[in-house]
Amino acid sequence: MRAIRPAPRGAAFAARPIADTPASAATRRRSPFRMPIAASPAAAQRRVIVLTGILFVSYLTVAMALPTVPIEVHDRLGLDNALGGLAVGLPFLTTLLTRAQAGRLADERGGRRCMLRGLGVYTVASAICMAAAVPAAPHLRFAVLLAGRALLGVGESQVAVGMIGWGIGLMGHARSGKVIALVGAGMYGALAVGGPLGLALFRALGFAGLMATCTLLSVLGAAIAFRFPDAPPTPGQRQPLWRVVRRIALPGAAVGLQGIGFAALGAFMSLDFLSKGWPGAGLGLTCFGIGFVLMRLAFGDLPDRVGGTAVAAGSLLVEATGQYLIWLAPEAWVALLGALMTGLGCSMVFPSMGKEAIRRVEPHLRGTAIGGFAAFQDLAYGATGPVVGLLADRTGYASVFLIGGIAATLGFGAALLAHRGARGAAG
Repeated sequence: MRAIRPAPRGAAFAARPIADTPASAATRRRSPFRMPIAASPAAAQRRVIVLTGILFVSYLTVAMALPTVPIEVHDRLGLDNALGGLAVGLPFLTTLLTRAQAGRLADERGGRRCMLRGLGVYTVASAICMAAAVPAAPHLRFAVLLAGRALLGVGESQVAVGMIGWGIGLMGHARSGKVIALVGAGMYGALAVGGPLGLALFRALGFAGLMATCTLLSVLGAAIAFRFPDAPPTPGQRQPLWRVVRRIALPGAAVGLQGIGFAALGAFMSLDFLSKGWPGAGLGLTCFGIGFVLMRLAFGDLPDRVGGTAVAAGSLLVEATGQYLIWLAPEAWVALLGALMTGLGCSMVFPSMGKEAIRRVEPHLRGTAIGGFAAFQDLAYGATGPVVGLLADRTGYASVFLIGGIAATLGFGAALLAHRGARGAAG
């Protein structure tokens, strides 16, 4: 009998060539500058935290322009305040209109590609706004500025939805509340520092210099984000947006009702202080931002540990209390305490209800669900100012915060209904 010689090492593998699957082909084509996929939850979390830092830096593109655009329109172009308000509000409208498209892009092509595309749109939008500073007829410059501002809203939609989808893909569905909390912390942190920073750059460099800085920040964010691995999209049959929205209606209603209080505070608290002769008219948003960011950073994983609907219900009660305090405040410090409580309450509603919205859909529909869910909040932000402004003209600014308190109380009811549905599904 002939002795059987052992096969050379690796022969078993050499005899069967590895199939050229799309995944293996994509691996070979991967850029040498891109990091490998995270091998542990800790590594994934570190990367999501770095991506949050990138989001913070790139979102300064949005935040730094907010206080400077109306100054540019009114003082430099010589146009009225209504047109300045249009230039400020237009990105919020285009964000609302493109949330669904951004969600589909994240579902079909992956959150990484969606976010990188949004950062590219930020870059182009900032460059267009910079072109609006070139000497020309005021209305022509204003039209160019509007084009850039509209495009900025498209980028904002893609960056936020893409970052959420990318982060959840890296960290896993079980930590979706933490991911959404980090995204909000990055965005609202940029809003907190972007206003004064933008005004300082505007005074030092002019509008063109400010927009050039925004362009560079977007390029920097995209260059860093490009090195991070994608979380591949989950295969599955897509559904029309209206079907997804119907499934997330209760979480969406809760976050929309929450947004009324914040929009009322941002638009009318300083006017309320001025009408009463109180000092510190600009401190309302500062107190709100402190409460908001601290809560996100300290308790960002609370929805993952306790449950999204329970955290949202408690948060909406805190927000309602803060709004009622501002409404009834006899002195400035009480109103500022109410603003702080409003920030503490608003902070965790979006990530908590966002976790619930994601739970209600299949993994391959997460991006569409987040896009539709965020549109509820966008709608609240856009509609609150004009609607409650009519009330303020007739009954005074304080009544605006009564409406905010009632809305948060109704949001508490929506969160309770969602909580019962979640318990029923679990049972």
